[in-house]
Amino acid sequence: MKRIAAFSLSIIIALSAVVTGCSKGAERGSDRATDDVTAGSVMNSETGTDATSTSKGSVISIPSGNTKKEVVITETAATDPVMTDPTLEWQYDLSFPEWQDRSMYGANNRLGFYGYSGQGTIYVTLSDDAGDFNLYINDMRMDTSSMTPGKTYTMDIAGIARNGRNSLQLSDLTEGNVQVKIPYPIVIDGTIADVGIQEGAIELIDAIISSDIEYGFPSAQVAVIKDGRLVYENSWGNVRTYDDYGEPVDAPPVTSDTLYDIASVTKVYSVNFAVQYLVTQGLLDLDTKIVDILGTGFSEDTVDIEYKGFTHIPISQNKEWKAQLTVRDLLRHQGGFPAGPLYYDDRYNNSLQDISSHDCNSFYVGTDADAAAREKTMQMIFKTPLLYEPRSKVLYSDLDFMILCFCVEKITGKGLDQYLEEVFWEPLGLTHITYKPLENGFSKDDCAATELLHEQTDINRKYWGQRTTTIQGEVHDPNSYYSMAGVSGHAGLFANATDLAILGSVMLTGGYGNHRFFSQNVIDEFTAIQNEDFPGYALGWWREGDHTRDYYFGSVMDSKAFGHQGFTGTLVVIDPENNMVMVILTNKLHTKVEYGDFAGKSFQTSWLGFVPQILEIGLQGEEVDPGIWASMAGDMAAVAKRTIDDKEIKDHEHPLWKAYESLLEAQRKVS
Repeated sequence: MKRIAAFSLSIIIALSAVVTGCSKGAERGSDRATDDVTAGSVMNSETGTDATSTSKGSVISIPSGNTKKEVVITETAATDPVMTDPTLEWQYDLSFPEWQDRSMYGANNRLGFYGYSGQGTIYVTLSDDAGDFNLYINDMRMDTSSMTPGKTYTMDIAGIARNGRNSLQLSDLTEGNVQVKIPYPIVIDGTIADVGIQEGAIELIDAIISSDIEYGFPSAQVAVIKDGRLVYENSWGNVRTYDDYGEPVDAPPVTSDTLYDIASVTKVYSVNFAVQYLVTQGLLDLDTKIVDILGTGFSEDTVDIEYKGFTHIPISQNKEWKAQLTVRDLLRHQGGFPAGPLYYDDRYNNSLQDISSHDCNSFYVGTDADAAAREKTMQMIFKTPLLYEPRSKVLYSDLDFMILCFCVEKITGKGLDQYLEEVFWEPLGLTHITYKPLENGFSKDDCAATELLHEQTDINRKYWGQRTTTIQGEVHDPNSYYSMAGVSGHAGLFANATDLAILGSVMLTGGYGNHRFFSQNVIDEFTAIQNEDFPGYALGWWREGDHTRDYYFGSVMDSKAFGHQGFTGTLVVIDPENNMVMVILTNKLHTKVEYGDFAGKSFQTSWLGFVPQILEIGLQGEEVDPGIWASMAGDMAAVAKRTIDDKEIKDHEHPLWKAYESLLEAQRKVS
C-alpha cells in the first residue's frame, strides 16, 4: 500500500512480521496489560511461514478478557546473523541477573524499552549452565519451559507490545545467566484507523490543500507516522506550476516520491543529526571550542567592521570572544554572528548588512559554486566579526550552521553529504534524500520547482552570476548554492516527506531496527529548553514550549514537541507525547511576486501549522464532534476575510482574496 524504505538484511531479520493476527480495531497506545489483541496467525520473521507450524516453536496464548494475546517463541539458528554479525546494534544487549551490577533487586531484574503495538522482537540466549527462570513481558509471564541451555530463541512480541514504554523482567534464575537483545522499533505500514486519528481530520487537511491548489497554490506533500506506523502520505499539485514569468504550464504531478528543497529543515536533518551522533559516540563534546576544531585562524583572522545599529566591538575583544565560542553556542544560535552575510553578492555591504550600489563586498566569494568557492567561504567566515556578545541573546543565524558543517567535516574527514549518507541514509535504506539531486540520479521532474525568476522580490537586488531562470533541482538558498557549492548545514537538502518522517521517528527512539544512532540522554539534551528567556529554542531544534511556536506546531501541541521550519515552505514536527512525526512540504515560493510578496504565501497551506493542529485534534477520536471540521475551516476563512478588510483590498484577483475563497471552498467540502 504505502512505500516503506528498503532495509538491510540485518534490519529485516530484526522485525516481527505480523499478518492478520492483530485486529485493526484493537485499541492502540494503552499502558494497561489488558489491551485486547485478537489471536491469530503470526509469521516467522525469517522464513515467512506460520510460526505455529514449526516443531521448534511455541505459541503462548495469554487470556485477556474474551480474547487472547500471542507471543511466538522459536529457536534461532546458529547461522542467523543475530548470532554471527558483530555489526548489529541494539536498543539493549545485556545479561541477567545483574545487568546493572547493582545490589537493588528491582534495578537488576527489570528494564523498560521502547516499542510499538503490532511489532517487536526479543532475542533470548541461555548460557550453557542456565537454570530455570521466569520471564515477564509487559508483566505477562512467558512460557520458558521449552527453552534449552546454550540456545538462542526469538520471541515475537507483536501481539503484546505497547506504544511507548514496554517492560521486561527476568526473575528467579537459579543459576547461569540469560542474555537479552532487543532491537529498536521501525516504521511499518498502517492506517489512520490503526492509531485513532479521526477521518474528518484527514478530510479537512485534504480539503484545505486541494482547494488552495485549485486557486493557484503550487504543490504540497504530507507524511504522518504515529506509533511506528506510516499512516498517511499524500501529495497535491504538479512539480512545476508556472513558467519563468508566472504563466501556467503543464508538468508531471507531484507524487509521494517527489523531492522538495527543504531549506532550513536541513539544519536539523544534517548538522544536528551528525552532531548528535558524534556526541553519542563520544567523538565530540558540545563544549569543544570551534578554534580547537577549525584552527586558531577562526578567531585570529577576524577583521574589524562597525555594524550599523550595533555597539561596536573592538577587534581585540571580538577575537577573544570568537576564540571562546563552542559547538553548543552555535547550536543555540547564541554565537554572536549576524544572521547570514551574503558572501555571494558582490554589492553586499557588511557594515549595513544590506545591498549598496556603491560598495564592494569585503567578504566576496563569487558565484562559481565550486570547491574553490567553498574553501574561500570558510576563509571569509574566519574574517567575519561578531555582531553581539555571545550568549547575551538569541539571533537565528544560517552562519552558525555553515560553521558547524565545516566542524563536522573536519572531525569526520568526510564531506557532510557523504557522512550523512553513510551513517543515516544507507543504513535506513532511504532513497529519497540527498544534496544536489541533479548530480545524484534525479531529474528536474523529480523535484518540485521553487522560485520563478531568482530574487524576483526585489528588482534592484541583482548580483554578478545570479541565476535568472526558474529554480528546479538546485538549492534555492544562494549561500548554500554559490558559497557552499550546494552542500551546507543550513540549507541544501532535498527529500520527500516520507523519508523525512522515517528519519524523524529516530528522534523518538534513538535507533531503528539494528542501528543505534542517539542515546536517550542526547535526545533529551538536544530537545530540552536551553534558556528560560528563549523557550522556543533547544539545541538546533525549535520547541513548542509555552505556545512559542503555535504558528507552526499548533496551539494544542504538547510543550515538549519539537521540529523546524524551512523558508521554501517546509516543516517537520515531532510530538513525543503521541509518538507522532508530521512532515509538510510545499514550494510556496513557486509563484509570482504580487503586491510585494510571493503570491503563494497568502494561502493557508503556506502557513503549515494547520496540519499538526488538525491532526492533534483528530487524535481525540469519538470525542470530536464531526461539525468541528467545518467550523475550523470557517474560522480560518473569517481570519482571511478580516485581513482583506484591514488591508482594504478590493481586487478579487489579489492572492489574499483567492486564499479566502479557497477556504470557503474547503469549508463547503467538509460540511
